[in-house]
Amino acid sequence: MTTLLRRPLVVLLLALALVAAGCAEAEDGGDAAAGGGGGETASDAASAPAGDTVSEAPATEEGPIRIGAVLDITGPGANLGGPERDTLELLVEQLNAEGGIDGREVELDIRDNQSREDEAATQLTSLLQEDVDIILGASRTGPSLAMRPIAEQAEIPMISLSANLSIIEGSEWVFKTAQNDSVVVQRLLEWMEAQGHETLGLARDASAFGEGVADIFREVSGNPDIVLVEERFATDATDFTAQMINLRDAGADVNVIWGIPPAAATATQAYRQLGIETPLLHSHGIGNPAFLEVAGDAAEGIVFPIGRLLVADELDPADPQTEVIQEFVTAYEERYGARPSTFAGHAWDGFTLAVQAIDEVGTDPAAIRDYLETAELVGMSGVFRMTPEDHSGLGPDALVFATVRDGQFALADEQPGS
Repeated sequence: MTTLLRRPLVVLLLALALVAAGCAEAEDGGDAAAGGGGGETASDAASAPAGDTVSEAPATEEGPIRIGAVLDITGPGANLGGPERDTLELLVEQLNAEGGIDGREVELDIRDNQSREDEAATQLTSLLQEDVDIILGASRTGPSLAMRPIAEQAEIPMISLSANLSIIEGSEWVFKTAQNDSVVVQRLLEWMEAQGHETLGLARDASAFGEGVADIFREVSGNPDIVLVEERFATDATDFTAQMINLRDAGADVNVIWGIPPAAATATQAYRQLGIETPLLHSHGIGNPAFLEVAGDAAEGIVFPIGRLLVADELDPADPQTEVIQEFVTAYEERYGARPSTFAGHAWDGFTLAVQAIDEVGTDPAAIRDYLETAELVGMSGVFRMTPEDHSGLGPDALVFATVRDGQFALADEQPGS
C-alpha cells in the first residue's frame, strides 16, 4: 500500500490512540469542526482479505489542489488565527484568479481548533481523511505540537505558523514560518547588552509559547543567573498585580513580558499602574493591533523584536522585503480595511511556501518535503533559507526592533546588532 493510500488509516489509528491516552487540553499563547470522510478507512482495511491490499487508483497531478489549515480562530488565540484565516482566503482568491497552480484550482479547507490542543489533533485527523496535499497551522505552539506527531505519522508536509523551536526540532515533515523563540531571545539580549543591562525579570504566559523561555535566556546568554524571577500567568488572566509586584521587587535591570494579547496588554497596564520605572521589553507575540487597543497609553515606549511587516511604512526601499511587504499590505487593506498583523504575515509565508513547492514539484508529499528543506523565499517574516537541519530558515536578521510611539508601532531609534 502506498504512503498516500495508507495515510487516512494511519491518522485514524493514531488519533484513536491519542484519545485513549487522554490527550489533554492545554493552553497556549504564542500565538482559535468539521468532520470529513473519503479515502481508505479502518473498516475498509479490516474487510480486505488477508494478504491482500486495498487497491485504489494512484494519485495523479490532475484536479484541484487541496490545502488544509488548522487555525486558532476562536478562543485565546483568536487574535492570531483570525488574521491568518483572512490572509489565506485573500491569497487563494488571488491565486485562483490568476489560474491557480499550473492551471489547477486551489481549494482551501480551513478548520478552527478553538485554541485547543485536542481539537487541533481532531481537525487535522479529519483533514487528512480528506486527502489534502499539505497542512498549514496551527496559529500557536500548543496546538502545533499536538498536530506534529500526526503529520509525522501520516508523512504529510505541515507548515506551522507558530514560534517555539520544539515544533520543528528533529522533525522530518514539519516546518514553520514564525521566527524561532531562541532567535527572539538572542535579539533581546543584544538590546540588553547595548543598554548595559545584565539581569532581567520575566513574566510569561503559562502555555507552550512561554514554556522554557527562561532556560533559553540562560542558554543563549551563557549566564545561569540572568533571570532573577520568573512569573507565570494564564492566557486568559485579567489580574496581573501579584506578578508585576514580584517583578518590581526582584530589582532586575530590565523586565520582559512574554505573551500575546489580550493578556500581554493587560499585564502591561498593570506594570504601568504600579509605577514601575524599570525598562520594559516584550516578545514578538504582541505584533498585533489588538495589543495597542487593549494596552492603550501603557504601551508607550516598550521595545520588542519583530518582523518587518509591522513597520512596513518605515522600511528602506533597498531592503529585499520592502516591495513584497508593501504589496501585501496594500492588498490586505483593500480587502479588509485594516493593516495586517505580523500573524497575517506568518500565514502569507506558509501559503506562499506551500504554493511555491507544489508549483515546482507537484503534490507528491515526499517531493514537497524535500523541496521545502531547501526552499528560499523573500517573505513577510524574513528571508527564508531552509535547510534539512533548519526547518525554520530564519536568523536574527529577520527581526528589527520596534517600539510604540504615539499609539502606533514604529521602528525603534536604536537597532543593536543590525
